[in-house]
Amino acid sequence: MNVFEGAYTAMVTPFGEKGEIDEDGLRENVRFQIENGIHGLLPVGTTGECATLSYEEHNRVVEIVVDAAKGKVPVLAGTGSNSTWEALMLTKHAKEIGADGALLVVPYYNKPTQRGLYAHFRKIAEEVDLPQVIYNIPSRTGVNLLPETMGKLAKLKNIVGVKEATGDMKQVKRIIELTKGQDFVVTSGNDSDTLAIMKLGGVGVISVASNLVPRKVAGLVESFRSGDVKTAEKINEELAPLFKALFIETNPGPVKTAMNWMGLAAGGLRLPLVEMEPENQEKLRRVLTDMKLVRQ
Repeated sequence: MNVFEGAYTAMVTPFGEKGEIDEDGLRENVRFQIENGIHGLLPVGTTGECATLSYEEHNRVVEIVVDAAKGKVPVLAGTGSNSTWEALMLTKHAKEIGADGALLVVPYYNKPTQRGLYAHFRKIAEEVDLPQVIYNIPSRTGVNLLPETMGKLAKLKNIVGVKEATGDMKQVKRIIELTKGQDFVVTSGNDSDTLAIMKLGGVGVISVASNLVPRKVAGLVESFRSGDVKTAEKINEELAPLFKALFIETNPGPVKTAMNWMGLAAGGLRLPLVEMEPENQEKLRRVLTDMKLVRQ
């Protein structure tokens, strides 16, 4: 089993009253995840507000999660950037402090060509001997890493998978076809796509919803992997309203709001993200109430 198979939580970065990292809260969240059966942890991805953390804060969050996990579950550290130099720096640090792998988002804003994307990921793979998963999310980056490019990258040492968040099942199927026989996995980058991607040959999900319901999300993946498709489909149907509600506004606004209501460490958002609109808060609370995660 590839270490990055299963259900991973894309963790929030909890902030204190003054906007500082809530280190104790972050440790509590790690404990909550492990105690509730999650298979792995992803700090400082999109959900962890990586774009508004300083380098020092970014590295500190990874250090805390690796230390708190204590080897009980793998830690896939978010280390991507639109600057190859910055991504190298963050990935080297992740290796030094004992992360099990690195998640590297497709460079955003620059809009590189496919050749530029290949050169970016090859450079990091060659310079840092650490398993690396590519994160393809065109809605955030403005660029789609095409299946043919992914197929070439899968042949490189250290590139072991992709977190696919395009929502395009034809693309997912093509990636799986092109990487067949390689030590390479495809995992879902959207909770709502998890079951569909696993039916095509994917291996799990890097989940936002599992910040709230890790046992349920892990159960969905485990049921499918054990051949109990009916149970996986039942859990997926049960969680579908939550998957939708958590993206009613820009992530991680809804999941942080829900965590605060549930008594989990989350705190506020960093500008330019702001508190959810009241009407959207009402919609989110209705879903959480129906699922008995919070009281009315």
